[in-house]
Amino acid sequence: MGKKAASGNVRGSRTGRPIMALLDLLGRRWSLRILWELRDVPLTSRSLRTACDEASPTVLQARLTELREAGFVELGEGGGYGLTPLGRELCETFMPLHRFAERWKR
Repeated sequence: MGKKAASGNVRGSRTGRPIMALLDLLGRRWSLRILWELRDVPLTSRSLRTACDEASPTVLQARLTELREAGFVELGEGGGYGLTPLGRELCETFMPLHRFAERWKR
């Protein structure tokens, strides 16, 4: 899944620990927002950009490429981006945090 260097390390981690690579990917600007916006329905590039508050098209495409390479996002037959089963599983792990945030903001 993650990119491995010749030394066996994954990008975002000098130790090769998958959690460090995942946190590196998710910590990049717009990564989490893209996953969140795709949690319910696939979106075209334009719809996704609008949902992401007009994020730069260049940055948005870079993140989509990274998320596709990581196996979380796929380009559907209709041209829209959607979550893969792995991407849906990842988003499900955020739901307890989402529920907590909703309670916290009250």
